[in-house]
Amino acid sequence: MDINATPTKGNLTTAQHTLRLAQQGYELMDKKRTILMKEIMTLSSKSDELREELAKAQKYAYKSLQTSIVELGREVVESAGESVGEEWGVDIKSRSVMGVQLPMVECICADELAPLSLVGASCALDEAYVGFNEIKSLLIELSEVENTVYRLNISIKKTAKRANALENITIPKYEKRIKDIQSVLEEKGRDDFVRAMVVKRGKGE
Repeated sequence: MDINATPTKGNLTTAQHTLRLAQQGYELMDKKRTILMKEIMTLSSKSDELREELAKAQKYAYKSLQTSIVELGREVVESAGESVGEEWGVDIKSRSVMGVQLPMVECICADELAPLSLVGASCALDEAYVGFNEIKSLLIELSEVENTVYRLNISIKKTAKRANALENITIPKYEKRIKDIQSVLEEKGRDDFVRAMVVKRGKGE
């Protein structure tokens, strides 16, 4: 609607309808912003926990690796590492939260980890193997969480911008327009009433 349109009952009805839509839109945007902020707070906490787990896993894996190098020698450890196949992969899907598409990353790997130190090797090499697989698993999970947080941040900014525009520009604009139209129509109604009374008196009724 052109908010500068002639103040008529039809334009008043249109302005009131547009205002209701803007108010509903604001309520929806505000609700969406609240839900996304709760989601991001939960995920931020989870990200911190995963980072702590990752730091512990790295410390454990590298310590085990150093021990295995001391016990077996670098060449044996490097040979064992080269024998490990690339059995890992990821399956990326998505889920929707208030219309925002968020990633779901699932690890595709073997159900059980085969030990490396089958004959004459040390347990430290197996521990390093398990530790680095744990690191890969945590990195995959962390990448999902942080990518989700990134997307939520972008959506929250867009939602906040739209909500602010509705609250501070569109809604006040149409509230004023409705008030102006109602004022003009009320004044016109009073003028029509006065004219009608004058005509009535003139006819001696």
